[in-house]
Amino acid sequence: MNSGTAVSKISTLLDRYLVGLDDEKLDDAWARTLFSADARVEFPMSTHEGVDGLADWHRRALDAFARTQHLNSPAVVDLLGEDRAVLRANVVSTHVHHPEAAGDDPLFVSGTLVRGAARLTGEGWRLTELSFGLVWSTGRPPLSGNAR
Repeated sequence: MNSGTAVSKISTLLDRYLVGLDDEKLDDAWARTLFSADARVEFPMSTHEGVDGLADWHRRALDAFARTQHLNSPAVVDLLGEDRAVLRANVVSTHVHHPEAAGDDPLFVSGTLVRGAARLTGEGWRLTELSFGLVWSTGRPPLSGNAR
């Protein structure tokens, strides 16, 4: 596989991940097409390790909102040999509060710096790490009791 193809496949993993969050079709098959068995995903408020339970972890986090929309910049991917890579992208995430929890502030919007890593596995390229570092936010984050 040439380096351009590898970079495209790795970048597409991040795109598919973010689209999956917004499409609300998060299941174990979704997680396994994107992540390695030993993957680690870190948000500012929590971390999950391993592909097992990863889809459920995401669903529980997203249940705090009525809808989401994630917009990302193109990922900058650097290959580290033939079977490893690192990536970086910017993501703006719009979270729509449930009507009963919205009050005067229906949106929570955040800008994050995403850093990640990927590895070539027997099933193809898979994300091994994703870390979302908060750069800015506006609006009210969900209250801990808002999870549905």
